Amino acid sequence: MSNITSVKEVKVGINFGDAVMPVGRLAMRERVIYFEYDRTFIERGVEISPLRLPLKSGLTSFDNSLFEGLPGVFNDSLPDGWGRLLFDRFARTQGIVPSEITPLDRLTHIGMHGMGALVFEPDHSVDKAHDIISLDTLADQAQDVLDGTSDEVLQKLLSLNGSSAGARPKALIGVDNSREHIIHGVNDMPAEHTPWLVKFANSQDGLDAGAIEYVYALMAAEAGIDMPDVHLFTAKKSAGYFAIKRFDRDGNKRHHMHTACGLLHSDFRTPSLDYEDLIALTSMLTRDVREIEKMYQLAVFNVLAHNRDDHAKNFSFLMDEQGQWKLSPAYDLTFSSGPSGEQSTMVMGEGRNPKAEHLIKLGEEAKIAKDRIYEIIDQTQASLAKWPELAKSYGVSAANIKLVGKKIG
Repeated sequence: MSNITSVKEVKVGINFGDAVMPVGRLAMRERVIYFEYDRTFIERGVEISPLRLPLKSGLTSFDNSLFEGLPGVFNDSLPDGWGRLLFDRFARTQGIVPSEITPLDRLTHIGMHGMGALVFEPDHSVDKAHDIISLDTLADQAQDVLDGTSDEVLQKLLSLNGSSAGARPKALIGVDNSREHIIHGVNDMPAEHTPWLVKFANSQDGLDAGAIEYVYALMAAEAGIDMPDVHLFTAKKSAGYFAIKRFDRDGNKRHHMHTACGLLHSDFRTPSLDYEDLIALTSMLTRDVREIEKMYQLAVFNVLAHNRDDHAKNFSFLMDEQGQWKLSPAYDLTFSSGPSGEQSTMVMGEGRNPKAEHLIKLGEEAKIAKDRIYEIIDQTQASLAKWPELAKSYGVSAANIKLVGKKIG
């Protein structure tokens, strides 16, 4: 990684896999960030963020109180949680106080290697070779960073993080078809390898956190939810490392990715959304009843599976080169408690204890046929009934099998 240097301007481009197209530029003056679309991009007529950053000429700026003044679509390119911790820790080793680093400086360290299709110049990111890596070693190094004891591994872990979000340590890896050969995988993959994201435990997680998330992914797929490929890699000290195949990449093609949080300019840390809002957003973006049904299936699964950390960053949309939007495959599905134990995203106004009756009402509001609503709920309950047997076979602790079993279904 090059040293952290401050910039006043960043060029934004989009790369769907062939070449970078200019999108516009970001500039910072007196702590206010301004954005202006490139004229040629406006002429293309493809909306990368239709609600909060519609295509128009001239300067746009936003209030500093959310995303430090960045438009939500570019804030989606920045890591939070673990990735931000790594970058801020690295900054301190360079004698830089994190509060001095602007969002524009952070975007240059994403450069060409972020999630999704957006790219940023100047590019101060690290272009690492496809070195072979050990997940056990990475897990130990991540723990050292969490314990505050290791500065020398910061650069390596930073380069592996890309712009992935969330609190748990994670790394972008390349996995071969046998799933035996794992390499550093932020950039384009060599033959026979595909890009995956692997998670490690944080200080609050038990040793079976990866196994629990893996079983949840299996149950979600069984419930009919659109899931990416998932895998539980073996681990020396735990029940395994949960990994998910990246859905923002398809061979050399890249998809533009935008979270509900970034699209709506909603602060995911103070939940205020209802699944009604997410269904309305899906309808507006995709204009496709099949995508609306997918969002409804997610609502049903999250509520019945007690996944209460269902905040606005945990729902994303993908856009192709033609400007066509669809809901992304599901991710971050696991047993969890939301703020004060409530569902992060409410169901028809109910956050504390949403039940099947709220889900039925939500389905009716979404204009889903009544028999289909019941079918989705029944299919989800049937998939969740497999929890004890699946959890046991993948090494979830007896205490957690019992705890989760009491809450789900």
